[in-house]
Amino acid sequence: MFNIVLVEPEIPQNTGNIVRTCHATGCILHLVRPLGFEVSDRYLKRAGLDYWDEVSISYYDSFFELKQKHPTARFYYFTTKGLKRHSDACFKDGDFLVFGKETKGLPEELLKDNKEFCLRIPMIGETRSLNLSNSVAIAVYEGLRQNGFEGFKTEGQLHNSKW
Repeated sequence: MFNIVLVEPEIPQNTGNIVRTCHATGCILHLVRPLGFEVSDRYLKRAGLDYWDEVSISYYDSFFELKQKHPTARFYYFTTKGLKRHSDACFKDGDFLVFGKETKGLPEELLKDNKEFCLRIPMIGETRSLNLSNSVAIAVYEGLRQNGFEGFKTEGQLHNSKW
C-alpha cells in the first residue's frame, strides 16, 4: 500500500474522490493543513461516499511535521515540473506520493530540494495540469501495476464471481 499526501488541498470533491481511491486500493491518506474546506463539508462526504470512516487519514499542520513523523520514508513529488515520468520511478510498498494544491501545486522550495524525486504525468500540447484526483489515481495504479497488484483479486477470482 502507498501513502497519499495532499499538501493544502482546496477542492472538497477532489479529496472525497481520493478517499474513494484510497479505500479501493488500501492506501493511507495524509492531509497537510491548511485545507480549503471543512472535513464536515457535504461535498467532501458525498464524493467519498460512505468510505470516509473506513480510510486511515492523518492530519498535519505542516509538511515538515509529516516528514518528521516518517524520517526514513521515501517521498515522490508529483509536479508538472518533474524531469522524470511517473512510470520511470520504481514504487515500493510504503512510499509516500505527494501532491500539491489544485491551483499552485507543490511549493517551489520543496521541488528544488527534491529534484531527483520529482515526477510528472505526461500530457500533450499546452495542457496545464490534470485534475488532482485523476493524478492520484494514475500514480497509485502505476505503483500497484509495478508491484503486481499484490493483494488484489486475481483474474481467476474475477471469472468465478457472480455478476
